[in-house]
Amino acid sequence: MKNSLLSLIEEKMPAFSKGQRAIATYLLENYDKVAYMTASKLGGIVGVSESTVVRFAIELGFDGYPDMQRSLQELIRMRLTSVQRMDVTDLLIGDGDVLDKVLSSDIEKLRYTLECVDRGAFDAATDALIRAKHIYIMGVRSSSVLARFLNFNLRMIFDDVKLVQTTSGSEMFEQIHHIGEGDVLVAISFPRYSKRIIKAVEYAKEVGAQVISITDSDRSPIAPLADQLLIARSDMVSFVDSLVAPLSIINAMIVSVARKDPATVRAKLQKLEQIWEEYEVYDTASN
Repeated sequence: MKNSLLSLIEEKMPAFSKGQRAIATYLLENYDKVAYMTASKLGGIVGVSESTVVRFAIELGFDGYPDMQRSLQELIRMRLTSVQRMDVTDLLIGDGDVLDKVLSSDIEKLRYTLECVDRGAFDAATDALIRAKHIYIMGVRSSSVLARFLNFNLRMIFDDVKLVQTTSGSEMFEQIHHIGEGDVLVAISFPRYSKRIIKAVEYAKEVGAQVISITDSDRSPIAPLADQLLIARSDMVSFVDSLVAPLSIINAMIVSVARKDPATVRAKLQKLEQIWEEYEVYDTASN
């Protein structure tokens, strides 16, 4: 199904002025590039003024051109192939310094996430983890890295933590078929969204488990079913997504859980330190 923005542009096409039709035609054919293009550059390409581009966005119901761009960016993150993402990256970075561009972009994502994350949902999520009978953690493809990191740290705090392996759909459901009331599923998903994790979240909700969703937008398919929704900005960098902001959210969750039950966490860590020392897990020769 076509995105509502593209459908709206097609519907309004007969009523547009000549300049607006030029913008609309180019946008429909190149929305992946327009999403990261300045109003001035777009105007130059189609032969209209920057102010005409801005008025075009307002005509479509947006507050301005940046507002329209955000809508386009949401669209392309769900629809672009890996090769198309590479093309957009070339447009964004151009001949600039790659390290500077990527790190600056990550800083902006962290700032946006800090400003927009739901503090109430964050506190409720950490409380749910502390109360949970069993904790299931799930992330597919690139998000599996985040899932493993959260699993590694929560296993040092809680006894009943399970990382759901997602190599196949049937095995995935075999691992979560015991989930139910009193349990928590932490579902982590970023574009392009995996169908497997969507189905797992639906199943968890059906059997009464709580769902903590860590994702990029309230438009994410795992957002509507979340009991606690934690949104972290994750715009694409080349054919991959930046996971800096969601990793920071996860770091904060681990710290928050530890601070809410410090006596239990200290006891667990002290026992682990004894085991690590006894079995020479870490190199202490250089200390």
